[in-house]
Amino acid sequence: MRRALVGVAVLVALALVATVTFTVVTVRKPLPEVSGTQNVPGLTGQVTVHRDEQGVPQVYASTSEDLFAAQGYLHAQERFFEMDYRRHVTAGRLAELVGDVPAAIDADKVIRTFGWRDVAEEEWNLVSPESRSYLQAYAQGVNAYLADRSPDEIALEYTVLGTAVDVPDPAPWDPVDSLAWLKAMAWDLRGNYDDELDRALAYSTLEDVELVNELFPSFAEGGNTPILAESDLTVGDEGGARGSRSVTEVAWGDAALDGAVSSAAAAVEAVPVLVGTGEGTGSNSWVVSGDLTESGSPILANDPHLALDVPSLWSQVGLHCEQVGDDCPFDVAGFSLAGFPGVVIGHNADLAWGLTNMGADVTDFFVERIRDDTWLRDADAEEWEPMEVRSETIRVAGGDPVELEVRSTGHGPVVSSVVDVGAVVGSPTEAGTAFGEYAVSLSWTALEPGRTADAIFAMDAASDADDVQAAAALFDVPAQNIVFATTDGHIGYQAPGRVPDRRRVTGPVPADGTWPRPGWDPRYDWQGWVDAEDMPRALDPEEGFIVAANQAVLPSGAGPYLTQDWDHGFRSERIRELLGEQVAAGRPFTVTDMNGLQNDDWSPFAAELVPVLLDVELDDPYDAAGQELLAGWDYTTGTDSAAAAYFNAVWRNLLRATFWDDVPEGMRPSGGSRWLVVVRDMLERPEDPFWDDRSTVNVVETRDEALTQALVTARRDLTVELSKEPEDWSWGALHTLSLSHPVVGGEGVPALVRDYVNPRPVEMPGGSSIVNATSWDASTGSFAVTTGPSMRMVVDLGDLDGSTWVTVTGTSGHPGSAHYTDQLSAWAAGETFAWPFSRQAVEESAQDTATLVP
Repeated sequence: MRRALVGVAVLVALALVATVTFTVVTVRKPLPEVSGTQNVPGLTGQVTVHRDEQGVPQVYASTSEDLFAAQGYLHAQERFFEMDYRRHVTAGRLAELVGDVPAAIDADKVIRTFGWRDVAEEEWNLVSPESRSYLQAYAQGVNAYLADRSPDEIALEYTVLGTAVDVPDPAPWDPVDSLAWLKAMAWDLRGNYDDELDRALAYSTLEDVELVNELFPSFAEGGNTPILAESDLTVGDEGGARGSRSVTEVAWGDAALDGAVSSAAAAVEAVPVLVGTGEGTGSNSWVVSGDLTESGSPILANDPHLALDVPSLWSQVGLHCEQVGDDCPFDVAGFSLAGFPGVVIGHNADLAWGLTNMGADVTDFFVERIRDDTWLRDADAEEWEPMEVRSETIRVAGGDPVELEVRSTGHGPVVSSVVDVGAVVGSPTEAGTAFGEYAVSLSWTALEPGRTADAIFAMDAASDADDVQAAAALFDVPAQNIVFATTDGHIGYQAPGRVPDRRRVTGPVPADGTWPRPGWDPRYDWQGWVDAEDMPRALDPEEGFIVAANQAVLPSGAGPYLTQDWDHGFRSERIRELLGEQVAAGRPFTVTDMNGLQNDDWSPFAAELVPVLLDVELDDPYDAAGQELLAGWDYTTGTDSAAAAYFNAVWRNLLRATFWDDVPEGMRPSGGSRWLVVVRDMLERPEDPFWDDRSTVNVVETRDEALTQALVTARRDLTVELSKEPEDWSWGALHTLSLSHPVVGGEGVPALVRDYVNPRPVEMPGGSSIVNATSWDASTGSFAVTTGPSMRMVVDLGDLDGSTWVTVTGTSGHPGSAHYTDQLSAWAAGETFAWPFSRQAVEESAQDTATLVP
């Protein structure tokens, strides 16, 4: 998925924005007051807000409800357009906001088909009374800020949108708007959905199961270390069914099946990215025991790798009850999401926690046979059941409404007919029209109402491992690794999430969730969920540290079956290596050490491939000039590295030469960890069929031809892209981050507006599967940063005021604010800011103080 899909289309529709006169008054009008006394209807008492030099608010209130009402008020002050955009997306109402834009309407169709808003409304009655009171208080605070303010007083974006569509006053915030936002988080962090579709797409061209499997090696083939060893487990953790991994036959469909799967892929690609997806999406986290630190207390580090945009995803905040107790249990600081109360990642006075995407397989595509408005439930019994059918009306600002019919089987909504991609499911199956047509439905854990909202508040008030386990049992979606540490000296790991229980099946496709499955065979249906008691957890492992960076949770065969499609662990292995080296040297860890480790830019790709590349003989001195840069290179990828620029160009071209002729365009190699394992293994097979270029008639290429071509074309590409002289090349000149506002920051908007809302591009070190994971997508041909560390935090449990943090841009969503991008340069340079927590430290760092009163 690409965020630009909606953004660019919206910008085209906003061509009239040229009439906007960008005056100081226009851009500064939405800026909020950050000091003095402000009236906030609905508060029951006085609330104090201290803001530091970066504009981060620390909130002090006497009740939980006043605390969250104040947070809602502050979020609305700084980020309301971002909140409004998200709630329109999650409700399938984006076209109501941006107008008659085809991409927005397509996105609305998919979201309405999923029914995110409907599920969120069901969750409202499922979460605890306490959570409902917090969500209501938050909404009350948001609405207190919106009251009596016109759109142009709330956000600049409304002024820009107003040149193309009528912009009414924003609707009041509803608590369900916050719950719906959790669906966007779950969608963007949903696990192996892309791999499942890619297997089916690869088979459509390769028509060979073994060749498909070669492109999807298991984690064990990477040779790296899981998060936990079996000996680390706190309990036996042997629950949960394991799906079959054997494939006896995949070709159980025909061309209609390929069309249905392709249609499903096109449909879900229409959903705007709100958090971030792709192989670069992941995160680093680790925690080190106090036995190994200078302070004598644990240190925890976390940096989630997500899509990078302006404004940034995270909103830093501190939420403090004046008197912490049962009636007001919160004393927490960290990273919140504008649109939802509480802190998602951070620390309180007793416990710190970090999150990384666990990657559990929580989605399955079912290829269905449908006939009129019925679906084949059981082919053996010839059992047809009626589909659930409902009608949706998509309202379009300035355009005619769009009617949508949504159909669902017992497995979930039918997604294959949502986006018009031509003839998709019209072909009859091989058994004839009596068995209907093919369609694809989606089973996804987040389409079942859950209690993730309860989990967030529970984590904010947690103090020990038992509290973390209890919160994790409520953390239904998205499935995240939790690493934690306590001020009394413990470190631990907890796996949460609602994970499907899949039975073993001997049939045409595996039952482990790696391939789309036949909807007419009930043996493939989910059997419920893995019990929360069976989810892996550990406390104080003997090794003294825990690293969770999207690799496998446990060795193969241990614990419940979670997925087969893990990140292959090159980031986690590098972190483990550097931690182990310092432990062996006997040097205690500090916060500064952890900040340095988060910025490590050593490339495991280079370490694996450069020795092979140096063995290739290039006769032409001109071509060999690039190759010579690799000799003696230390494999680090700083912005000034000429060797890094050349190596990454070789890697891009090698993937193109090797795989583009074999796989569909939609699954061309991104260049992430899986592809490193694939290519590394192929190097041992010089005659592997993937080395051959199918476009060359009567010629069969082998490994050496492919490597030579990649080296030569990389030298020539960089001559054009950078300079004729290799010593003038630099990785940073190619590997840049260009942040773009999702609605008013792309092509089609006048340069005046675009330059104002978009920061200048910044050169970045790092790359895919590097600890400093500034990923790029080789399938696009560009080296531009696509995802990266959305924030960085390091928490010293022995000195909470000595902890550090940073986000990509800043605390404010207003382009006219001093805090719109004031953290960007520090973030890009790998620097962080002080993170005060105690009342004394907060007051000493305060630059502005506001008092909120009823």
